Amino acid sequence: MADGYDRFENENNNGGGSFVMGLLTGTVLGAGLGMLFAPKAGSELRNQLTEQAGNLANQAQDGIRKVTENAGDWADRGRDIYGKAKDAVAKGADEAQKYVRDNAGTVKDVAARGVEDAQQYVRDTTNSVKDAAASAAASVAPSGSTGSSYSAGPSSSPSGSRRS
Repeated sequence: MADGYDRFENENNNGGGSFVMGLLTGTVLGAGLGMLFAPKAGSELRNQLTEQAGNLANQAQDGIRKVTENAGDWADRGRDIYGKAKDAVAKGADEAQKYVRDNAGTVKDVAARGVEDAQQYVRDTTNSVKDAAASAAASVAPSGSTGSSYSAGPSSSPSGSRRS
């Protein structure tokens, strides 16, 4: 039973337009059949049918006018919503581009600082190594004494032989 209800609901996705058409069709048929089977004279029946046809034509024109007005309103609403959505998307895109531009400068600055820090570290390390090397060389080499017992070169013993 629930399946039949769901099926009915899914088949009628035109917003109730078919219901209104069915209602109008039933009204016209009912009125026409009622007049045809009513006990009246022919001229009186024709006058009544003409009057009812005129009323139905007026009702149809009113319905068409209302539908046209509603369609125009819905079209205007659609245009407004489209314009608002378009503006919102454009604004979001502009803000995103601005954010990227602003943060790209920040990233560039941070990267430049990192490069400068790395270069300074290399300079400091190089200077420390040079200072350590100079200090080590100064402690190994005699400073102004000629009779040192340590020699950095080959053995300078008088006999020229090396110790084993």
